[in-house]
Amino acid sequence: MKFDYKSFEDQDLKRRISKLTSLGYAALPEEKFSQLLNAVSSMSANYAMIKVCDYKNRSKCDLSLEPELTEIFATSRDPEELKYYWTQWYDAAGAPTRKDFDTYVALNREAAQINNFSSGAEAWLDAYEDDTFEDQVDAAILELMPLYEQIHAYVRYRLREKYGSDVVSEKGPIPMHLLGNMWAQTWDYVADFTTPFPDSQLLDVTEEMVKQNYNPIKMFQMGDEFFVSLNMTKLPESFWEKSILEKPDDGRDLVCHASAWEFYNKDDVRIKQCTQVNMKQFATVHHELGHIQYYLQYQHQPSMYHEGANPGFHEAVGDVISLSVSTPKHLERVGLLSNFELDENAKINQFYRSGLTKLVFLPFAYTIDKYRWGIFRGDIKPEEANCKFWELRSKFSGIEPPVDRSEKDFDAPAKYHVSADVEYLRYLVSYIVQFQFHRSACELAGEYVKGDPEKTLNNCDIYQSAEAGNVIKAMLAMGSSKPWPDAMEVLTGQRKMSADALFEYFQPLYDWMLEENKRLGAFVGWEESTKCKTA
Repeated sequence: MKFDYKSFEDQDLKRRISKLTSLGYAALPEEKFSQLLNAVSSMSANYAMIKVCDYKNRSKCDLSLEPELTEIFATSRDPEELKYYWTQWYDAAGAPTRKDFDTYVALNREAAQINNFSSGAEAWLDAYEDDTFEDQVDAAILELMPLYEQIHAYVRYRLREKYGSDVVSEKGPIPMHLLGNMWAQTWDYVADFTTPFPDSQLLDVTEEMVKQNYNPIKMFQMGDEFFVSLNMTKLPESFWEKSILEKPDDGRDLVCHASAWEFYNKDDVRIKQCTQVNMKQFATVHHELGHIQYYLQYQHQPSMYHEGANPGFHEAVGDVISLSVSTPKHLERVGLLSNFELDENAKINQFYRSGLTKLVFLPFAYTIDKYRWGIFRGDIKPEEANCKFWELRSKFSGIEPPVDRSEKDFDAPAKYHVSADVEYLRYLVSYIVQFQFHRSACELAGEYVKGDPEKTLNNCDIYQSAEAGNVIKAMLAMGSSKPWPDAMEVLTGQRKMSADALFEYFQPLYDWMLEENKRLGAFVGWEESTKCKTA
């Protein structure tokens, strides 16, 4: 469909043009740049405008991805209902964009070659300033596969128990619509019936936060104090004056997704977040303040270096702080827990729930860009573009669509980042390097000693450690002024991305899963999917 620029606010259009320019597309002749802008805008507009019909009332066609479909996938346990909504979404999000996607790919390749790259894949990978980076990504995924295969086997076994062998096979890929997420990128919404020890206590201090009269301001004040305890920079007064920390009650229409902002003036940093008082948001507050602290540490650099050392560093830094503040040790230190001790079963539950988000996400993130690299390089041909997408999802994630697909369909754009031309590798990188950062910071703080049951990686809290804070601060202060291996080396002593720290963190879960899957007789691995047919 042709994109109508009048349907976009001027500011949105300017932002899209600025983004495409920063990605190197400005090298295209003006007419072709306009064609590219039109194609990407059209795909994004299609994604944003999708409405699907209600499963029980097909004349009611006003359901959007957010919040309706997302909520349905999180809560429904009816496989037919989920299959229906999955099909409705993928049919509407994908095939209508195929012509625009082909235009986008052709112009992406042309722009890359004008900028002296062989393809758009190499243009994207150039941001990581390391000729071996793609090999590092491949190696990290292979390193994690034994752990992923165990959690996959366990979840498939529990899904088969719930839905029966007619819906979930013993050895095949998992039908993705059952996993609580439109893209099966995280599986945390199936934890309610797959958690290993449902009778064991879960770590959640939400009730205590409410009891102690926590509010958004107090949560951010505690986050600020966390960074000050690391000998980092206290939030400037302007942060408190200009940030939005609670949803306004004046009727303004506000996107509530938490975000941190730098305005390129000294100390002008802000957060926009409709903060709620619960444990999950307590971690989110600290995560967002991690971005703010990054801004404050590199603000002395020239503006061109006001970025993370590579596209994954910013998210990783925020998550490192979240790893500390979510531990029982930290929650006890700040008075939100007392006399609390996780028994072994409860610890496995905690690992498992974390694994359903952090572990299962990695193969998904990998395939989103692995697929697009193949498209950009011409390794994946237009006539096989849909089945190759599902081939990768099956190979690395062990999932498959709930209904048969073919080359008449086109399903990759059902993920926003594909429709909007947003590189996805940064999320995979952040999920891996955050554990390298966390391990090193914990060692510097004296909070982690390998083999010491009292100082474990998964209950490490770097709060009040200037030793850890000073080294983190030195890494952040570099911004993007040095290649990312230089920045990583400051904190970790390593110059390569590796999944070994992540595996080390989840080792207790891996050990338990090995024994549990043997006990259950759960098949480990998966047979090839046959759900997409080229003919």
